[in-house]
Amino acid sequence: MANATAISALPPPAGRSFCFPETETFVARFLLTVRAKLEGRNIDPRQTTILILSLLSLTGAGLPKNGPLPLPRPDATASQQTEAAEKSAPREMQGPPAPTEEKKKKEEAKEPPRPLEREDDETLAACLGELKAAGAIVKEIAPIDPQNGCGIARPVELSRLSADIALEPKATLRCETALQLQRWSQEALVPAVKAAMPDKKLTGLEQASAYVCRNRNNASNGKVSEHAFGNAVDIAAFTFSDGSRLDIAPREKDSTVEGALQRAAVATACLYFTTVLDPGSDAAHETHLHLDVIKRKNGYRYCW
Repeated sequence: MANATAISALPPPAGRSFCFPETETFVARFLLTVRAKLEGRNIDPRQTTILILSLLSLTGAGLPKNGPLPLPRPDATASQQTEAAEKSAPREMQGPPAPTEEKKKKEEAKEPPRPLEREDDETLAACLGELKAAGAIVKEIAPIDPQNGCGIARPVELSRLSADIALEPKATLRCETALQLQRWSQEALVPAVKAAMPDKKLTGLEQASAYVCRNRNNASNGKVSEHAFGNAVDIAAFTFSDGSRLDIAPREKDSTVEGALQRAAVATACLYFTTVLDPGSDAAHETHLHLDVIKRKNGYRYCW
């Protein structure tokens, strides 16, 4: 009670001016409420809150005159210079992700070498006999032992396809490849040249590749080429009796007789070889015909 009486007796703050004449009444009611609280009366808390807010409003309480100032804006020039420096800074080159150990093992694991085809004496004798009967110049040479997945068990060296048709330069092949090349030149090319160029005769084939130990298309990895087994030969040009020549080149839309002759040569080659790739097949064969005798299931042939 003594505290409540003391509060009610307090004078208004010195130097404080009020905006309304009812100010003293509000202050008095506020003090009475406080005193009632001290005396333990049951006063609605909302009334106390309203009275306090009213008192603060009437006594001039409000926001401070000087509020907090915003942070200074960064210098635009400095920001632009920083951004330009970041753009011009060299970026670290990132290559492809490193292969996993499992992938490395798979890549390093090599396929087992393909077994070499070995003709028996009877088969080889029959092949050589047919070639020589056609006027070919051919002979058996020493075996090319398997190495790096390549080799020929019973290779032959072919320098002429017949008495009239040379093979330049001479080629090391399996006898089966040599025989199919001789048959194609004599049975298909000679009649085609006669039909296309009656005043000329076929006198030679220029080969660009015979036996060579390499991958397909000279790639650094991948499958081994049929050249590596003596099964393939690449023909780069035909030569004629008047000294002219027909170089193998893209001729799918060539409307000349030379274009027609090359297309006829490609079409007939598929009757003798199981693989025929011409300049229209891909960029690796733009300058020659690839011919090989690889064996496929059901006698399938790939002619492109």
